[in-house]
Amino acid sequence: TEDTALVELGEVILTPGLVNAHSHVELTGLRGFLEGLDFREWLRTLTIVRRDLLSDADLLDASRLGIVEALRHGITTLADCTDSALPIVAMRELGVRGIGYVEVFGPDPVQCAEAIARLRQRVDALRTGDTALVRTGVSPHAPYTVSAPLFRATADYARGERLPMAVHVAESAAETAFVTEGAGPFAERLRARGIGVAAQARSPIALLEDTGVLAAEPLLIHVIRADHDDFARIAHHGATIVHCPISNAKLGHGIAPLDRMLAYGVRTGLGTDSVASNDRMHLLDEARQAVLCHAVRSGVPDSLSAHDALALATRGGAEALGLAREVGTLEVGKSADLAAFPLTVGSVGPVFDPAVTLVHVLAGQVTASLVTVAGRELVRDGCVTVSHPSWEERQQVTSGRLREWRRTG
Repeated sequence: TEDTALVELGEVILTPGLVNAHSHVELTGLRGFLEGLDFREWLRTLTIVRRDLLSDADLLDASRLGIVEALRHGITTLADCTDSALPIVAMRELGVRGIGYVEVFGPDPVQCAEAIARLRQRVDALRTGDTALVRTGVSPHAPYTVSAPLFRATADYARGERLPMAVHVAESAAETAFVTEGAGPFAERLRARGIGVAAQARSPIALLEDTGVLAAEPLLIHVIRADHDDFARIAHHGATIVHCPISNAKLGHGIAPLDRMLAYGVRTGLGTDSVASNDRMHLLDEARQAVLCHAVRSGVPDSLSAHDALALATRGGAEALGLAREVGTLEVGKSADLAAFPLTVGSVGPVFDPAVTLVHVLAGQVTASLVTVAGRELVRDGCVTVSHPSWEERQQVTSGRLREWRRTG
């Protein structure tokens, strides 16, 4: 038609926009800050820094910069878990597609009524700003930070309001000990606060079923420590999974049984998690790590192919988030969420298989030359069109404050 523009992309690999099915962009300013800590200390330090050192303005700038980094790497959709809800503001501002899952915490059952009332108030207000691109959801954080009554209340709220829901679950040995035995470092920490702890279920996944969470068809984050019975429960309820291989490895949690997820027909995507536990907002890196981890776990080279991994980063993520009618594949009728990766930068060729080149070569070398969301160019000629230098300048000031805190603390 007369109003259609033709864009010459040169030598590129054109993909659907990548779907990052788990992120925490408000933590972008903590890249490299929590190195070498065990998971309990990692969480404790993160909580202190988030509470005492980072303002809402800091978190908004961090969210913007995290989204800019995502765009550079061809990510057009983010499923972001957030305590502040500022990533939702940033996603709307920058024009990406996404779901912002507002987190709720409350390990003590006596906190349940207050916590769910506050969550409802926040989410109801945020939903008035929902758009065709960005929706609001809820995230009862994890079994060691959310009581069984609060899980039930949040699941009831999500089902009643048809809200997307995400939960961190089956991530660590400490979490499993907490749920199955009422023991371990998470239990000790709660008892030190005067909160009673007891064994709750045979597994973290069983706990989610018992509290009605699985019935809300949530996005389950990590799912490293799960057996066949757990995956049967997940599949039965239609819950979905996001696999975060680099974060899982860096925190020492292990390799998730991706083969079981796929064998049970669970809709599964890939996520970066936060750059505080990963260091890069790069989904092609996750795809490569998924291939390598799967080969190590199975002992069979290419048991997860580059094509399979790329599908997880696109169609799989869209299916896991309930967005497959809109994005995830290049076909007539879907939204124009696209990413183009140039083949003229770095040591790329020869290209025998574009998927192999994307997953095993381009992941570490190039950024996208073009990224569009719903047809709008957010990256053009390799430059993000919606970025602002003041965000980086203010982030540098925040980084200086964090360095000083660590030096004197």
